Amino acid sequence: MSTFDDREHAFEAKYALDAEMQFKAAARRDKLVGLWAAGLMGKSEEDAKAYAADVVREDLKHAGDEDVYEKLAADLGGLADEATIRGKMKELHLVAKDQIMKEVG
Repeated sequence: MSTFDDREHAFEAKYALDAEMQFKAAARRDKLVGLWAAGLMGKSEEDAKAYAADVVREDLKHAGDEDVYEKLAADLGGLADEATIRGKMKELHLVAKDQIMKEVG
């Protein structure tokens, strides 16, 4: 195998790993933001876990974050405005990435 082939395989492996990490971080973020929203709605611990799982499933329906935002906005109603929800999603995405990196680390 040539050096070029070795490098190509290394790039492919890195791309696959990066994609997997992004997927895991998004799923973790969705779970965390779901738990946050459930807390705002006053859900019990069991109901909060179920709601967080629903948020994770919502994100699997379409690419991007808009489906998650729309679900949260609809479910939260007047409990949180757009800036608060989007800000919390960004904040928890960073938390999720950090958690994933520590687990892999």
